[in-house]
Amino acid sequence: MAAPRKYPDEVRDRAIRLVRDLVDSPDDAMTVTGACRRVGEQLGINTDTLRNWVKQVLVDDGERPGVPTGDRARLIALERENRELRRANAILKTASAFFAAELDRPQPR
Repeated sequence: MAAPRKYPDEVRDRAIRLVRDLVDSPDDAMTVTGACRRVGEQLGINTDTLRNWVKQVLVDDGERPGVPTGDRARLIALERENRELRRANAILKTASAFFAAELDRPQPR
């Protein structure tokens, strides 16, 4: 289960937009970290949290290499399913070995 979000989606989207505007602005030659620090102080958001949000948006938009959010969620779901299938296979192997041993025992007459 995912942890509850501390910041509403509207605040998150607004903060990301402000950082991207500061970085893309020709007037201010700001880095992503500097823009995150400025916007984070204004909105009361941790600088590292905001920087991670901006990095993930850049990955999702294809401007930076990495795994997009949708693919990451799909990978997590597939890994979970893989664990469940491996567990089911282990149970079935144990059960088949048990029943095979039962069939090999001589029957009393």
